[in-house]
Order: sequence, then C-alpha cells, then structure tokens
Amino acid sequence: MNSFPAHRLSVAPMMDWTDRHCRYLHRLLSKRTLLYTEMVTSAALIRGGASHLLEHSDAEYPVALQLGGSEPAELAQAAKLGQAAGYCEINLNVGCPSDRVQSGSFGAILMEQPALVADCVAEMQAHVSVPVTVKCRIGVDDQDPEEILPEFLARIVGAGCERVSIHARKAWLQGLSPKENRDIPPLNYDLVMRMKGLFPNLDISINGGITSLTQAQAFLEAGLDGVMIGRAAYHDPAAILCKADQVIFGCEGQSAPEEAVLQMLPYIESHLKQGGKLGQVTRHMLGLFTGRPGARAWRRVLSEGAHRANAGPELVEQALTHILQRDAA
Repeated sequence: MNSFPAHRLSVAPMMDWTDRHCRYLHRLLSKRTLLYTEMVTSAALIRGGASHLLEHSDAEYPVALQLGGSEPAELAQAAKLGQAAGYCEINLNVGCPSDRVQSGSFGAILMEQPALVADCVAEMQAHVSVPVTVKCRIGVDDQDPEEILPEFLARIVGAGCERVSIHARKAWLQGLSPKENRDIPPLNYDLVMRMKGLFPNLDISINGGITSLTQAQAFLEAGLDGVMIGRAAYHDPAAILCKADQVIFGCEGQSAPEEAVLQMLPYIESHLKQGGKLGQVTRHMLGLFTGRPGARAWRRVLSEGAHRANAGPELVEQALTHILQRDAA
C-alpha cells in the first residue's frame, strides 16, 4: 500500500455535519482519507463533563479530534481525554467565525492572538504524544494577511506545531455571518502556496472552495502537503471519496455508494436498537447519489420517511430501489 499520510486528503470538521454517523459513512467510501470530528469545546469536556462528545467507532479511523478553546491548561486536559479516547490527532480551531465562538474567545478571533495560540499548542503538546495541529484562516477583519499569516505561522512553528490546515479566506468577524464567511471573502490560494516556500518544513494543507479531486491533485502536485475539502465532500461524497483512495493515495480500486448503503444497514439497525432515530443517520446520506438518475426519488423517500415512527432500514432499502431501477433501465 502507498505510504502517503492520511492528511494528504481530509474532510473538514463541520459543525452539525461531521458527527459520528457522517464519519462512519465517509469511512465506507474511503479507507484512507483523514476524517475530523465537529469542533468540541474544551470547556464542555473539562467543565461540562460532556465526555459523550468523544464517542466514536473504531471503524472511523483514521479520525482526528478538533478542539475549540483558548485556555492552555484546559485545552491540554481536553487533548489528554482525546488521546485516551483513541483519536490520532488533536486539532485546534483557529478558524470558526461564529458569534458563539467569538464570545468564548476562541476560533478565528484567535488569529489576533498568535502568542496565545502558541501557548495553547505548546501546552497541549506537552501532555499528549499524538500530533497537535492547527486549522486557521489567513486573517480576520482589517488584518493584512500578507503580514500576519507569516507571523502567525512562525509563532505556532516555534511552539512545536508541525502541521497546519489553512482556510484560504479571511474571516470577517464584524459584518458577515458565519454562512457568508464561507463564500464572500475572496480566496487567496497563492498566499497559502507562498507560505509553503517560507516554511518548507511545515506540513501545510489547503482548505476553502475546493470541489474536486482534480483540484486537490493540482495543489498536491504544486507542492502542498495536503488538501482539506468541506462542503463538497459532504453534499456529494461519492464524487470526492469514492475515488479518493485511488486518485490521491495511489491505491487500487474505487468504492461504490450503492455498496456503502448496504453496509450502512447493520449500522442503522444497531443505532435504532440503542434508541437512536433513523433521520440522525440518513440526513448524512441524502447526497450519496447526487447527479445520478433516481437521486431525487432517493432523497424524497428518505426526507419524507425517516422521521416517521418505526422508520427503519427498510426505508433505506426502499429508497435505494429508485437508484437500482434507473441503473437497470
């Protein structure tokens, strides 16, 4: 098997999306791609006792934990819990622009405090043996990314950080909503590329606006170490993940979304037996057949039926027939 590291391609951590059900599905589509949790705050783990937020399946590996916070000692404790839970990497969120995150003095607002981020990284690394990484923006508000991004990276590298994922957009904390911050600030891929030249020993992944494996491969061939894909991997997972192991990691073969659906059935059955709801799983499966004949019927059956009482795996099988019948036509 090729020796490319898992972070050569990763699915970005996304609040309300990359939960354990989503990750289980994504792992069926790609064995090699690195997966991330939703952001978990250190306060929830340490002061809130919310250890259930660390729950995941061994089948998800390789999987990394993303933490949000700005208290070095608290983050270190949370990182220890993450390592004990089995996560292969602890990632610090320095990119989320939501109001809730700002009020907690973490996320993208930490781009204004590179020394504090460095302290957080150093303290976390002192308490865990797995990699401590950072996901950041190129700057916030009126900052000049050309000036502050090199300074920011120099600080975290000095603290011992060896890997960073850079969302190639500014975050406007004043004036734009979190949703607008994902699209409106212009992408500056060239700046991220230049950072690789300035920090040749820093492992840099690029994130933001990447929608295909062709784009991802181009960034890798240009010298970056990894590519992180967010919404495209969620809304059209088959297009990104089914070919990822072959295209990005040099492995043989491709997965098929139809097979993944069948493999999800026992997982769904187990989830329901534990008191879960069908819709908690199937909401992540709606985009599996994007662009294929029968995709609209697949989505309709799941969307309309998953929240009904006693809905179970048979509904998923019923939805799949719309795909299989169109394939056979």
